[in-house]
Amino acid sequence: MHVLRLFSCNGLLIPSRIGGGCGSEKHVTGSEKFQTIPGLHWSPLPWPVLAVAAAAATAPAAVEHQSGEAAAAAPAMAAFPALRSADMPGWTSVPRFRSEQEEQNANGNHASSPSMLVFSGGTAFNGVVVELTKFTTRIAHVLPVSDDGGSTAEIVRVLGGPAVGDIRSRCLRLSSESCAEALAVKRLLGHRLSSEDSVAKSEWYKIVEGDHELWDSVSGPYRETIRAFLVHFQSQILRHSSERFRFANGSIGNFFFAGARIFFQSLDAAIFLYSRVSHIPTESLVLPAICTNDRLTLGCELHNGMVIRGQNAISHPLVKDPAGKLPHTVNKIVQGSPPLPSPIKRIFYMSSEGTNLHHEVFPAVNRTVLEQLLQVDAVVYGMGSLYTSICPSLVLQGVGEALSSRSCPKILILNGTHDRETAGMSASDFVCAICDALNRKHCDDPCLTLNHPPSLYISVMLVPAGGEIPVDLGNLAGMGIKYVVTVEAIHEESLGVLYEPKALIAALQMAVSTHLPVDCKLVPDKSDNSLTTSNQIP
Repeated sequence: MHVLRLFSCNGLLIPSRIGGGCGSEKHVTGSEKFQTIPGLHWSPLPWPVLAVAAAAATAPAAVEHQSGEAAAAAPAMAAFPALRSADMPGWTSVPRFRSEQEEQNANGNHASSPSMLVFSGGTAFNGVVVELTKFTTRIAHVLPVSDDGGSTAEIVRVLGGPAVGDIRSRCLRLSSESCAEALAVKRLLGHRLSSEDSVAKSEWYKIVEGDHELWDSVSGPYRETIRAFLVHFQSQILRHSSERFRFANGSIGNFFFAGARIFFQSLDAAIFLYSRVSHIPTESLVLPAICTNDRLTLGCELHNGMVIRGQNAISHPLVKDPAGKLPHTVNKIVQGSPPLPSPIKRIFYMSSEGTNLHHEVFPAVNRTVLEQLLQVDAVVYGMGSLYTSICPSLVLQGVGEALSSRSCPKILILNGTHDRETAGMSASDFVCAICDALNRKHCDDPCLTLNHPPSLYISVMLVPAGGEIPVDLGNLAGMGIKYVVTVEAIHEESLGVLYEPKALIAALQMAVSTHLPVDCKLVPDKSDNSLTTSNQIP
């Protein structure tokens, strides 16, 4: 148990590390009180960071502020950035941005918003996140932590740990834009460095030293807090001097996340900090499917027996340019990757140095994901890379069990276009892939497999109008899929068929509210862009 005690010294809060092991309960010895903070290690960072560390690790519990030998309990703090400087001398109060949805909830409209859990990746579903928050902010976003591309891959290569790119991307989309400072923080954490390594390195030094123009509209408390974790990230890179870090195309948000995770030794605490700094609505959760400080590697087994290691090797393999160099960015253009030699049979996790099926590992699911699955009003499988964005969260033990026990709406948003992973697949094939993952059908241990029918996992399917993927209604009806809903779509040359965000959220709202008539298909009314229903499934 690692314990952080905060002592007052000339108005500043100084940490003292005590004990060892793990735990989170309060301990009282005589008149001395202190709050245990699991997994927290002392580090010589500026005091705003220590304030955040205490709030992040103990919220909503209290941190005890002691002045010299006399211990005086401080009032409970809800969470950074709502720290109360009046009650805690030497602490700076940071303004708290409130979203429109939070204002509505504060006025008594919270109960009318349904709660949802969304399984998705960090790219495709991002396009509708903002529109979705206008419907409800009571959403648990579950994302994988196995991405091994872009700046995430460089962080994992040098510093290890889980991939945070998808989580950072979703947090960025949920960040507040309610005022100039909120926009400035979002712009800073959403910034990417140049693709030229020397230029990127020079720009990074300006940012970490606080001289870059991105800091101009960021006030002191936020500036000190964010910069402290960027400095900590830089110090960790310097400690790994044997590995030259490549800053090209690096994400400042990823660097901030990595610095926070390493400092806290907790991915959850890093997400909490990012959420408070960028003021994500408090009822919106961004959850890693697996809560770990270790590197995770995704593998896939093809039907021909071949095993592919790594998310990007499966989904978007890098192709060398004419000069023989690999690009710094992953090519996610629809037709940008060569086809797989055989269809995918299953997705699994493997050891970081593994190369075949004998190196399969079984990481534990984030317990908060299971808790949310058992209480939300609806579950959504988002569009995106089926096998590398959605299935990595579904194959974890406990997810299928929790989902099959619920009778709430379970909605699959079908992709609009085939990709490398799903070439030649029909709508019913998507359903089979999701059910096989949840049932862990191809697991070698029969004790870990389930045998639930598709109807226990999916009740509604949303499909884009004019999409490439065949919608085989007969097979879907035979699987027990109750509703198939056609939603207005947009056709883009480079990205294929995409959902029109407002139409998609309108369809989700109807599905979550269970207002769909039995055996219906929802089609757009061209006269007024509204949605009407007509029977389609026999």
